Amino acid sequence: MTAPAKESPTTAGEQPQRNPTRWLVLGVICLAQLTVLLDNTVLTVAIPSLTEEMGAATSDVQWMINAYSLVQAGLLLTAGSAADRYGRKKLLALGLALFGTGSLGGALSETTGQLIAARAGMGVGGALLMTTTLAVIVQVFDADERTKAIGLWGAVSSLGFAAGPLIGGALLNHFWWGSIFLINLPVALLGLLAVLKWVPESKNPAGDRPDLPGAVLSTIGMTGVTFAIISGPGYGWSSARVLLSAGVGVVVLAAFAVWERRAPYPMLDMAFFRNRRFVGAVSGSVLVAFGMGGSFFLLTQHLQLVLGYDPLQTGLRMSPLALVIVVLNLTGVGARLLPKIGTPVAIAGGMALLAAGLAAIAVLGAHGYGGMLFGLLLMGVGIALSMPAMATAIMSAIPPEKAGVGAGLNGTLQECGNGLGVAVLGAVLNSRFAALVPAVAAGAGSLPAALADARTDAQRAAIADAFATGVHTSQLVGAAAVLAGGLTAALLLRRAERAQ
Repeated sequence: MTAPAKESPTTAGEQPQRNPTRWLVLGVICLAQLTVLLDNTVLTVAIPSLTEEMGAATSDVQWMINAYSLVQAGLLLTAGSAADRYGRKKLLALGLALFGTGSLGGALSETTGQLIAARAGMGVGGALLMTTTLAVIVQVFDADERTKAIGLWGAVSSLGFAAGPLIGGALLNHFWWGSIFLINLPVALLGLLAVLKWVPESKNPAGDRPDLPGAVLSTIGMTGVTFAIISGPGYGWSSARVLLSAGVGVVVLAAFAVWERRAPYPMLDMAFFRNRRFVGAVSGSVLVAFGMGGSFFLLTQHLQLVLGYDPLQTGLRMSPLALVIVVLNLTGVGARLLPKIGTPVAIAGGMALLAAGLAAIAVLGAHGYGGMLFGLLLMGVGIALSMPAMATAIMSAIPPEKAGVGAGLNGTLQECGNGLGVAVLGAVLNSRFAALVPAVAAGAGSLPAALADARTDAQRAAIADAFATGVHTSQLVGAAAVLAGGLTAALLLRRAERAQ
């Protein structure tokens, strides 16, 4: 790996003195992060309302969700590189402004096309926020406090996950669907004012020239791969649309890698991938996101479609997972354990607990909430232990002046992991469900469609059981993937530490 660049005078002078406002800055950063996460989770419980009140077709609803994900995933690396060059504070403020403007446009939308466009605009702001928040933390906190700060940042992410469905369910029970976007405006405005007042500016002191070819290639490549992952379950993995998108994405990303190795000022230094510590943390991050993204997708469907909970009740029953993460990170449990047990053990232990939680939900929670609650608590402990360790490992393997690109890469990997989790575990669910569904509903593409074909209560019960069995199988697949990822990441990190 290439030697990291020397620290700037500003960075070298501030870190030993420990910026006196660093915890206030972290609060501002977390407020900005909360803005993005609230919108992501609020929208998931609003799908039935959007379908009814806007007359949105299934394809429209998919694009309302996917427009945001596509734009954000495609721009994460570029946004991180721009933040390193032009200033992380400037890009953080711009991200909040764009996200707030997009939220207002979403609330005032009168057609599905307008709402999809607003969601795409919010994706641009979200990409800027996802990269700059973590990059600013790396700049403001020294190595001794960084793990705790990243843990608190992760706790707020979990709080956004827990609060989103609750807030969304409460709003939808009393107001029209546009209220789920208006709730972003005061948070975005407060965040913007706080960023302008308290967050210090930082940028790459070397002043590298913009890598425009790299930015274009990474955006096109990630958009193509993400579109294929999103479209696969609906259109079929062998469809021309999915294969073409995946092929273009992979080819362009390969061209991006070749270009970055030869570019005089690369956006992403490919030498990072020769660092075993970096590769180990990256592998773990993708597979944790895989397990979480797929399991949340399955759990929300199971709670609403099989157990019959409404959106607000679903949010309440999912919240223990996030609350465990919040409590453990706010009390600094993970940050205190990490120096004692080491990064490899923290990641392996955390991901083993996450896998055990997924398995417990599969085995004990198929027909009731009690077993599901136990699994959610295990998952929360595992995530609180492993996620800060992996984020710290990724960011510590990247020079501080490239913190924006590091945060962009971390976000990109999580987006890909989430998308793959939903796609792969969703495909396992659909395959198992199709194999077990009674003959009366054969050919139905979803649980609601199958239930609509049922004629008796016994048939409806059999269909629900088939869906629950599909969820069970999918969760076990996710648990196996997460456990394998944890062991792989820990092994790579252990070898890296021994080599050093």
